[in-house]
Amino acid sequence: MGKLPAAPCLLLLLAGAAGLCRARFSFPLRVSPPAAPSASPPAPELLLRPGDGSGSSRRQVPPGQADGLALASEPGAAVSFLAMVENLQGDSGRGYYLEMLIGTPSQKLNILVDTGSSNFAVAGAPNPDVTSYFNTEESSTYKPQGIDVTVRYTQGSWTGMLGTDVITVPKGINGTYIINIATILESENFFLPGVKWHGILGLAYDALAKPSSSVETFFDSLVIQAKIPNVFSLQMCGAGMPVSGSGTNGGSLVMGGIEPSLYKGDIWYTPIKEEWYYQVEILKLEVGGQNLNLDCREYNADKAIVDSGTTLLRLPQKVFNAVVEAIVHTSLIQTFSSGFWTGSQLACWDKTETPWSFFPKLSIYLRDENSSRSFRITILPQLYIQPILGIGQNLECYRFGISSSTSALVIGATVMEGFYVIFDRAQKRVGFAVSPCAEVGGSPVSEIEGPFTTADIASNCVSTMSFHEPMLWIVSYALMSLCGIILLVLIILLLLPPRCQHHYTDNDVVNDESSLVHHRWK
Repeated sequence: MGKLPAAPCLLLLLAGAAGLCRARFSFPLRVSPPAAPSASPPAPELLLRPGDGSGSSRRQVPPGQADGLALASEPGAAVSFLAMVENLQGDSGRGYYLEMLIGTPSQKLNILVDTGSSNFAVAGAPNPDVTSYFNTEESSTYKPQGIDVTVRYTQGSWTGMLGTDVITVPKGINGTYIINIATILESENFFLPGVKWHGILGLAYDALAKPSSSVETFFDSLVIQAKIPNVFSLQMCGAGMPVSGSGTNGGSLVMGGIEPSLYKGDIWYTPIKEEWYYQVEILKLEVGGQNLNLDCREYNADKAIVDSGTTLLRLPQKVFNAVVEAIVHTSLIQTFSSGFWTGSQLACWDKTETPWSFFPKLSIYLRDENSSRSFRITILPQLYIQPILGIGQNLECYRFGISSSTSALVIGATVMEGFYVIFDRAQKRVGFAVSPCAEVGGSPVSEIEGPFTTADIASNCVSTMSFHEPMLWIVSYALMSLCGIILLVLIILLLLPPRCQHHYTDNDVVNDESSLVHHRWK
């Protein structure tokens, strides 16, 4: 054996210790106060997050304060929810984006709104697929940090440098704020041909932030500096419109509360199971009113999240197969090829036909804040049978807005376009209400109903073992313990008298086979 294992274990010890230090310690928060739009902003610093601090779901929310949420604003205040109405543009095929002004003097960029990641990043160099980028050399308030950052998504990745600068949102919170910004210098399958955005606004929790969860996220900075409630809400208005079309469909990102004009009926809330992604608990799915009758844990394998940066409704493979089988069985059309369901083929009809009438409704049941109850959000086929730009003069083609997934059930734009979605971080819950813009031909294409009993459903449908960053801390502990034992054995062997040590001969064979630990990213 000799000293061969010592070096690898020392490396593992160092790696484990580094992982533990990042996980267990945070730096003190340093926040510069927001500057008035007309004033010269102070020199920004890297913003680090502070240490952790710390009824009925169905309600018609009146204007005013309720449950800690800001529901209206005073004239002339920093927050005007009506000013944020229709501050988004885009479509479900290429995402919804927000106009933002960055740096001094300001540079105007369109930023993709993504509730499934946590970094604020913008193109920092010319790229053939973007029309604009943030030139840090032209901003007098940009402060580089010299820290590399890489983020990987389900599709695509980018690498850049972390820095800070001032931002304003023309149709958002009044004022100028200092934010951590990653400038994207290299990317792969991230910026795509035809996209009209130049960066990404990650609105998830700091647990997903790169390179470390100690880096303060965009929305956390906004909550602290603008002193707004820790809640935002999102409406995307592309129901029934061609995906990847003109990219001018409206939408609204309301920072700091809820705008009553963006929903109708009641808001139903489901608890956030864990604060990394916006992880929720799915209890069951129905197609055409018929329960799929799967174990509820299948819907949450290995997580179920609400993610505006995902275009489709993504389902775990077993659930996806059951949904497709149920749609084929329920629909009035039995001749689809498998390519339509897998997304490799389109289905086309004469423009005089309305194929949506051939398909069933799809319902997702979510656990209510009262765990003994649930509610369901329902999308009509106008949301998941999605029109593509016409082919020729007489045909209209459609794609299937649902796909399979190997890592999560993702409530993406396919579903979110039917609802006004409230991300109530203050009370650790996600709310759904019917969106007035979710109409096709004057008829609603989404529904919310409840409450329903959960007596026939398991008390917990979420796996207790989640493979995300905190899990790496446990692995680090295990590796350190293992290497500590090995190192102790090595020290004992080295201290033994020479006669007790084994002397290798030419006939001895030593095999040193390493194992690899594979990390899974979103």
